Amino acid sequence: MGITLYALDGCPYCETVHDALRDHDIDYETKWVEGLHSERDEVKRVSGQRAVPVLIDEERGVTMNESENIRQYVEQTLADARQ
Repeated sequence: MGITLYALDGCPYCETVHDALRDHDIDYETKWVEGLHSERDEVKRVSGQRAVPVLIDEERGVTMNESENIRQYVEQTLADARQ
């Protein structure tokens, strides 16, 4: 499906997104990022900023951040597409 999640271990916002993806049985790859914002060059390259979580949906050409926005996208777009 081509879903990638950039996340930081122990980040509660990232866990919210992980939970939503798992709850809806969405296949995805996690790319774990460094704790220091200054070392998150790959996140910056793909999203234009260094904060996480960031979700990339290659199939739909979507890149988004903010855990609540991602959760809604998972529930309203990705989960619906599986039905």
